Amino acid sequence: MDAMSNAEADRELLLPPEATEPQPTFERLEPRQVLLGPRTEVMRVLPTKTRRMIGAWCFVDHYGPEDISNDVGMRVPPHPHTGLQTVSWLLEGEIHHQDTLGSDALVVPGQLNLMTSGPGIAHSEESPPGHSPIMHGVQLWVALPDPARLEAPRDFSQFADLPRVERGGLVATVIVGAFADSQSSATAYSPLVGAELVVEAAVTIPLRPDFEYGVLAIDDGLVVDGHRLGVSEIGYVGAGRDSLSLASSPGSARGLLLGGAPFEEELVMWWNFIGRSHEEIVEFRRLWNDEDDQFGRVVGYDGDRLLAPPMPSTRLKSRPRHR
Repeated sequence: MDAMSNAEADRELLLPPEATEPQPTFERLEPRQVLLGPRTEVMRVLPTKTRRMIGAWCFVDHYGPEDISNDVGMRVPPHPHTGLQTVSWLLEGEIHHQDTLGSDALVVPGQLNLMTSGPGIAHSEESPPGHSPIMHGVQLWVALPDPARLEAPRDFSQFADLPRVERGGLVATVIVGAFADSQSSATAYSPLVGAELVVEAAVTIPLRPDFEYGVLAIDDGLVVDGHRLGVSEIGYVGAGRDSLSLASSPGSARGLLLGGAPFEEELVMWWNFIGRSHEEIVEFRRLWNDEDDQFGRVVGYDGDRLLAPPMPSTRLKSRPRHR
């Protein structure tokens, strides 16, 4: 669920610069509908025209809940990645993951699924036979800094026993990094945090002032810093805070806390590649379409690979995290 369309890649070129470092603020990041393949629709919340990153988090797609009881469900052909970690957080349903390192895994709700691309990996994602009737999840990318982005790709990792934090009005599952003195065992290459929040009443959560943060609304009714979010919106709250107020109305609501130290390296994001220059992206595309060994081959997928689209007519430029 993480292929970027060519139109989305072109939009990355239009982001204006930001003059100041992150400060406490509130910005509503609104999602846009993106079609992946012939039938799969997702709500893309990051990157946007106004903000490219939250810490090292550089890509957020929220999909579903979708009724696939009479459908094959997800079917994303083998496609490549460079310079990133994919973070798959499933809320309902199952996904069959296969990649070019030989990983063959079933992704289920409540566990972290982490793939680290290094300079090249490819994978496929499908709903398995006999899948559940509902599919719902979040697909995220974390940009890898130098030199980690050039290191060999790592085996697909699954973490089922994630730390939980429970306090009045809140149940938090720590996906990556540390939250409220609880630490995930997942490997991160820059200071960051990701946590699923189930908000049942008004609550204040601790933050690190040196991190910038945003909260993705999974359900309707989530209130962040006094602002009610729509489903698939992110409330970006900046940096320089040591706490954040959350609430839900009516009933409980889920959100995804995303945060990290502001990412200092300038990126070029195009299609499924993250690099540092136009020339790198051109070379990644060539190698993938030429079936170079840098990306390997997904064994076991019944179908063709997804080829990279033509490069845009405009030269790709490296961009900082700023808007």
